Amino acid sequence: MVGTFGKCTVDRMTTKTIKNASVLWDYMSSFGEVACSEALVVCCSYDLRVCDYACELIGLNLADKLVLTGNTGNWTRHMWDRPEAHVFYERATQNGVPEDRILVESRATNLGENVRFSRKLLETAKTVMFLTKPATVLRLKLTIEAQWPGVVAYVSCPTIKFPEGVSNTVGVIGAINEMVGDVHRIRRYSELGYQSPHELPAHVMEAWTYLVGQGFTHHLAGVDSGGGRS
Repeated sequence: MVGTFGKCTVDRMTTKTIKNASVLWDYMSSFGEVACSEALVVCCSYDLRVCDYACELIGLNLADKLVLTGNTGNWTRHMWDRPEAHVFYERATQNGVPEDRILVESRATNLGENVRFSRKLLETAKTVMFLTKPATVLRLKLTIEAQWPGVVAYVSCPTIKFPEGVSNTVGVIGAINEMVGDVHRIRRYSELGYQSPHELPAHVMEAWTYLVGQGFTHHLAGVDSGGGRS
């Protein structure tokens, strides 16, 4: 596929662009950890590999309950005619997870709501592991710290390499736009109380600034990007 986002096209993407995007992917996915928990919470999206990963962890008895949270985002509203959580539920049952171990939350449209609405379903939980896409790990971790204080929370993701493992649904350009937007939100959302503060290291900010300069601005906070939920 050849498509244009800002100054870059898929078939002309430079090695420098991929290198800088890899810096964001590697840093933001590096905060993952796996531990036994009372429940697994999957922040649903366009990437069903996160659901498959959750099912693997349930199969290893790392948690008793599986919570699937998500309505639709800018990608999935064009993919499916039902909430993400319902699609993930079907996938989980196909993967052998018993129906009585699954809770479905189909209202959330952003990470803050994923956390808050899951918290209401798991009011007595003391330990919870959240699962998401690799590049979303850090922002989800910061969101949990702000939205669910007191819980012992872990965040994990399936092992997916960049750029070769990027979902075909969004492609490499879509993934870069999402990552640039997530860094922007990490910088801004702590001031609004949505996430806890986090100081991004210099090499990450240098990579982000380069990518913004290359036109990867379609998922910045406040921009209607067509590339994912806020």
